[in-house]
Amino acid sequence: MGMLEATRAAFALLFSGDAALWGIIWVSLKTSVVGLAIATPAALLAGYALASSNFRGRRMLIWLAQAALSIPTVLIGLLLYMMLTRQGPLGDLQWLFAQPGVIAGQAIIALPVLIALTLAAVQAADPRLAETAITLGASRLRVMFTLLHEVRFGVMAAVINGFGRVISEVGCAMMVGGNIAGVTRTITTAIALETSKGEFAQGIALGLVLIAIALVINAALMLLQGDAQRQGQLR
Repeated sequence: MGMLEATRAAFALLFSGDAALWGIIWVSLKTSVVGLAIATPAALLAGYALASSNFRGRRMLIWLAQAALSIPTVLIGLLLYMMLTRQGPLGDLQWLFAQPGVIAGQAIIALPVLIALTLAAVQAADPRLAETAITLGASRLRVMFTLLHEVRFGVMAAVINGFGRVISEVGCAMMVGGNIAGVTRTITTAIALETSKGEFAQGIALGLVLIAIALVINAALMLLQGDAQRQGQLR
């Protein structure tokens, strides 16, 4: 099948409601969103703590969080595979080659992105805001929520970037999930599989979906940046 024919077949698959194709998309979206939802609360707390506290080892933790951004996802998949295999310490969970394992991998991948961007957002906030809240008698928890609300555009940008990171990764999902049809086969692992088989129609269709998701993510970031700039001008 030529590339033109494969592209036509890809559009036909997309608009025909092919069950296998949309099943792959659903698994990918489900594992990415759930993994991101699990990682976000802990990452926001960690990013806020690193930005607002001063303790021994703080700079080391910041360095580790930022260094984790460049760790290949296939390495994360290898480490998680070793933990979840029958001989591993978490083997009793039986998460290997199952959706919980893929979700765990997505959460781990999202963590450093969320922590680093939340840290940057909180550090960029006006320090007088926290000082004023403390002066008015606000508790530490109230100060945290006030500051995170103030930098909400930066936090939302962190979440959007985290989603973009996990939806597009392939290494960890392939190693931990095993690319099982209807269970752990995601958009990226399906593209790799179909391309290796020389069947390009489904790979192109899924690639188009991934491009559409990337465009939506970038559009959301642009809207957030515009809202943040307008809010800054009104002050």
